[in-house]
Amino acid sequence: MARIPYADISAPAVQPLVKRIEAERGSVLHLYQMLLHSVPLTEGWLGLLTAVRQRFNLNGAIRELVIMRVAVLNGAQYEADQHAPIALKEGITQAQIDALDDWRDSGLFDDLQRATLQLADTMTRNVHVPSDQLDDVRRHMGDATTVELVATVAAYNMVSRFLEALGIHSQDAFPGSDSVQTPPRANEILS
Repeated sequence: MARIPYADISAPAVQPLVKRIEAERGSVLHLYQMLLHSVPLTEGWLGLLTAVRQRFNLNGAIRELVIMRVAVLNGAQYEADQHAPIALKEGITQAQIDALDDWRDSGLFDDLQRATLQLADTMTRNVHVPSDQLDDVRRHMGDATTVELVATVAAYNMVSRFLEALGIHSQDAFPGSDSVQTPPRANEILS
């Protein structure tokens, strides 16, 4: 259960944002119900994460692979629950998702995937990235897409840290009801 009660999404002050979230994301997931405690935070979050998820040139499968790895590293089950269907839709296999704990010992990942997973690991665990790791990714992607990859890993580290600090979980009942949030269908747009 969340450590702070979810915001009242029926409050008049947040209605414009609630409508925007519903239009862009399909529904107001628990993450957004927590974010709505702060209108400026929610507006900024939507802008950043919409760019990361929908406007970058970064390949969708690579994007979702590193998001799933960040979720694994940070123990962010909510993040993993929300992104697994999207990862599958983008072409990541269930076997690859299942192998993320020990990806280095798995033969399921190609050279590009391994380079991006290594970058995600280093950024998440150590923050500082050795030049050779960044250069390995750049050889595969070029400069602009490498910048987008780094921004994606950084953004989803922010997401998982927010989720875990506040105790946001998929099993939480929606405020005002006894129903729990179920993971989205692959076509729903998330954080």
